[in-house]
Amino acid sequence: MKPSKNRLLVMAAAVLLLWCVPASAQDVKYNFVAGTDFSKYKTYKWVRVPNAQYPNQIVDGQIMQSIDKQLALKGLSKTESDNPDLYVAYQAAVSQEQQWNSYSTDMGGGWGYGRWGGWGGGMGSSSTTTTSKTINIGTLNLDIYDVAAKNQIWRGAASKTLGSGKDPQKVQKNLDKATAKLLKNYPPPVKK
Repeated sequence: MKPSKNRLLVMAAAVLLLWCVPASAQDVKYNFVAGTDFSKYKTYKWVRVPNAQYPNQIVDGQIMQSIDKQLALKGLSKTESDNPDLYVAYQAAVSQEQQWNSYSTDMGGGWGYGRWGGWGGGMGSSSTTTTSKTINIGTLNLDIYDVAAKNQIWRGAASKTLGSGKDPQKVQKNLDKATAKLLKNYPPPVKK
């Protein structure tokens, strides 16, 4: 059976998500239900978003393992029981944007105090060159649901420009950094 174009795109997107370029700034956003007592949650279970497509098993496992580490640091334990406190789900996507770069060259001349005295224009040449490049932006969304109340209580999204990830250890390191930033505000800081 031939994979669909969307399935191939999602798989490529997830792989690209792991290939973050360290120099790029990461954009992290989060939202939550105000008044939620996050201290009461102790266990979670992974769930899948219906009809969502996920990356290959290797990448899927890396993403979930990285999130598991961060949730453990927050005091949550993963369980396979039918009665967890929370359901956790993720989705990954890649979008493309055009990046425009321009540079100018000035080969002398220009306006200013001339060689023979006085102000005047020079006879130099200058040119401006503009190039475009398609860049990939990877986004990882993480949703957390209260099982008993049957509602979403927290959502985080991390986006970053992606590069070529040829070193698996560096890919994992970048993924771990991304999930640490993503879950920095889980549980949400208490306002004083």
